[in-house]
Amino acid sequence: MRRPIVLVPACTRQIGPHPYHAAQLKYVDAVVLGADCAPMVLPALGAALDLEASLSVCDGIMLTGSASNVHPSHYNQDVYDPSLPQDPARDATTLPLVRAALERGIPIIAVCRGFQEMNVALGGSLYQAVQEVEGKMDHREDPHASIDDQYRPAHDVIVTPGGAFQRMLGGATRIAVNSLHGQGIDRLAPGIAIEAVSHDGLVEAFSVPSAPGFTLAVQWHPEWLILENPASMAMFGAFGLACRAFQAGRA
Repeated sequence: MRRPIVLVPACTRQIGPHPYHAAQLKYVDAVVLGADCAPMVLPALGAALDLEASLSVCDGIMLTGSASNVHPSHYNQDVYDPSLPQDPARDATTLPLVRAALERGIPIIAVCRGFQEMNVALGGSLYQAVQEVEGKMDHREDPHASIDDQYRPAHDVIVTPGGAFQRMLGGATRIAVNSLHGQGIDRLAPGIAIEAVSHDGLVEAFSVPSAPGFTLAVQWHPEWLILENPASMAMFGAFGLACRAFQAGRA
């Protein structure tokens, strides 16, 4: 049997004079190395995307991180900081994709921006500047640090006892994670179950128990040096197994 196909929605990027659909190598590599699946980059076509055709060929979806933020109009807010990048073409692609995939039981794993857009797609909202929220710490990376230092573990997350994520991790009660985000979940979407929080109470991982398929969304970046992180391998391994089960059920 062929490897399961995992859609990796692209961002839009202006590189020199030309616009691109782009997906970072680390996310594509995580699908291969962690989930043992075949990645397929999905262009950010928005309303022009043939959603049914795209979902008909995939066995899973990975929602990646990005420099851009989900546009706050999708949760009824105005833009707080106009200097931060937006990607309306990605929003128009991923938000309906999430809802349609969940209905069909297609496995989803989501990282950073993907974590945030999944919450928004299901009716939740975001803090646009977590560091300015009373009681929350600054979860952003040091922009002057090296890339390796930016992705080093920054704090622990407390894993929800008895949750799906804890079972995935073999019973771990907390794990160390990196932290490279300025936004985060404010209002949790209906039907979402919290799987981990940081010590300031910010939601760091969730699942969607009502969905018929595998769901896991995390705020940090488990794809970074994935082969060196047992927790990351456990997450993507579970996702890969779910993709294979979905593929077998489709067959």
